[in-house]
Amino acid sequence: MKIASFNVNSLRVRLGIVVNWLKEHKPDVLAVQETKVQDCDFPREAFDEIGYRYAFKGQKSYNGVALFSKVELKNVRTGFAEEPRDESRLIAGELDGITIVNTYVPQGYLAESAKFDYKLQWFDRLLSFFERNFKSSDAVVWVGDLNVAPAAIDVYDPVGLAGHVCYHPEVHNALARVMEWGLRDVFRMHCKETGQYTFWDYRAKDPLKRNLGWRLDHIMATAELAGKSTGCYIDRKPRVTDRPSDHTPVVAEFDR
Repeated sequence: MKIASFNVNSLRVRLGIVVNWLKEHKPDVLAVQETKVQDCDFPREAFDEIGYRYAFKGQKSYNGVALFSKVELKNVRTGFAEEPRDESRLIAGELDGITIVNTYVPQGYLAESAKFDYKLQWFDRLLSFFERNFKSSDAVVWVGDLNVAPAAIDVYDPVGLAGHVCYHPEVHNALARVMEWGLRDVFRMHCKETGQYTFWDYRAKDPLKRNLGWRLDHIMATAELAGKSTGCYIDRKPRVTDRPSDHTPVVAEFDR
């Protein structure tokens, strides 16, 4: 099974990129974040034409998550039951006994801000979501833009970026608590190299040429499922197309 994650930074703006990527790579599931489209305007027809099913939860101009799959997903759910306003940041569905949990974690703005506190609280609620709904022995994949670079190897300048809301000790601790529930970083199981990133800021000068990147987009899996992974890689090609997202896809493959 091939599962991918891609922060598209506006689905309608990147629609051609996403459709072409699906046609070329044919993943069983593609999880996307930052769709930035309210549900009534979701571009269903483009995916109907290429035979992909979809489940989504969006809002106008901000956030938004979706799952595209070759066959209809089962048991689709959105958001946290105790916090409905988070519904445009989490969507989950099941395919062939594997549950895919797709999240767009809050960015956090500034470490001294209420938005950063909200980010930390969001991780706590996510951990509760896993604890209430699954066992660590279940086949669960957690994917998405987590807005965390977990280690020094995952940012281009770990000294200069120390304390940034996506590279901050409190965020690292929050992520670690979720991972300790029973998840493994599938990409780092297969790739130990430096310079492997999924996000390059538009505002930086020549970010791709200089590889001024962050690894913010992740595929995590429960231990037994992670042990069946046969590979995980980052596809940089969509980042160099016309009008790209500032992120690019990460892809994992599993034997089932």
